[in-house]
Amino acid sequence: MAAQDGSLDLFRYAGGEERARPAAGAPVEATARTSGERGGEAEPWTVAQVNRRARFLLEQGMSALWVAGEVGNWRRTAAGHRYFTLKDETAHIGAVMFASDARRLPADPEDGTRVRAFGSVTLYEARGRYQLRVRRLTAEDGEGLWRRAFEQVRRKLQAEGLMDPARRRALPACPACVGVVTSATGAALHDILSVIGARAPWTRVLLRSARVQGEGAAEDVARAIDEIGRTRRADVVLVARGGGSLEDLWAFNREEVARAIAACPVPVVSAVGHEVDVTIADLVADLRAPTPSAGAEAVVPDRAVLARRLADLRPRLSTGLRRSVHRYRDRLESRAGRLRRGIDGVIEPRTTQVFGRGQRLAAAMRARLAARRARMESASGRLEALSPLATLSRGYAVPLDRSGRVLRNVAGFRRGSSFDLRVVDGRVGCRVTATRPDERAVGDGGRKEVTDPERL
Repeated sequence: MAAQDGSLDLFRYAGGEERARPAAGAPVEATARTSGERGGEAEPWTVAQVNRRARFLLEQGMSALWVAGEVGNWRRTAAGHRYFTLKDETAHIGAVMFASDARRLPADPEDGTRVRAFGSVTLYEARGRYQLRVRRLTAEDGEGLWRRAFEQVRRKLQAEGLMDPARRRALPACPACVGVVTSATGAALHDILSVIGARAPWTRVLLRSARVQGEGAAEDVARAIDEIGRTRRADVVLVARGGGSLEDLWAFNREEVARAIAACPVPVVSAVGHEVDVTIADLVADLRAPTPSAGAEAVVPDRAVLARRLADLRPRLSTGLRRSVHRYRDRLESRAGRLRRGIDGVIEPRTTQVFGRGQRLAAAMRARLAARRARMESASGRLEALSPLATLSRGYAVPLDRSGRVLRNVAGFRRGSSFDLRVVDGRVGCRVTATRPDERAVGDGGRKEVTDPERL
């Protein structure tokens, strides 16, 4: 029963002797055994029964509560449990936070950190030590642990160069496909689709839905970024979610998401939370947008702006083309002039050389022709001296029968036959009327026929 000072009595005294007082609803095994008294004494409790009874009374008598204090002796086990002490100026209490609850911690607090712990008072039966079982732990300023974890991740990734501005890539001016990583049921997706549809309705959107809050959200977002990157279909990736507390946005402060953004083969735009919210994803991404709508505006061009820009570019394009044509024409003419001069420099000395050789060749040919001509004239003179025509030109004639055979003696001339007499300038037809052998001729027949042309 409760004493006047509010404490809980585990035993009550009766008749100057200690007697067990079972409480209503107490576990059967913790109930005092009052039967079988010996020598006026009750049967004793076991230590386990006492501790179990004390635990029951503590847990039933005190509801869950917030306890403020300073962290001391923080220890983390291999199983993920956390053991520590909460203390103030005058007292301290042992505390435990089991792994199932501790995994929600963004970071382990340092000794001396002022925290607020939510949990229930219980008793560790094996050692008879009461402690606070903590289910939730926050810094007194509300976001101290989250800020500490944020700074730890930021410093680590910054040391690795993932936040170096030099590694940020430029966004494509007019992407054909935009990859979006966000919740399929959130308002952020609606805002993104509305903006893209109004500004660049020709752009395709590749959505990979992911959890953006709660346990497992960071792994899901990182996996979604990796899958969109591996498809090679998107020209740029937009990672987005609406606003919320630091705890709500914590998935985008995890290393998994930051490394997935850094490893993505195409530029990534982070549009997480509201304008005042800054996440690790914002610091690693190629571009940080203050809201999901602003992120959609950043990844696609405005068709009205494009139309005006095209109209402005038309005269500039025409002028540029004319200048390019003139420039290339001048360049070609200059090169053609240099080519002509180069060709002339090569051809002229060779032309002079060829001309000189041609003159020498012509002179040699003329000399050789003159020599050949002289030889031919000499041979011609000798041939002319032996030619029958030369003989004919001196007044001689050659008789030929009808077949063109030369008639050499009188026997070839038969009386009454015809023959041709070849003179220097033609032929004369003759007929044989008589033959007179030359008595001085020697040979078979002993005669030569003589033709009298005057008698033909």
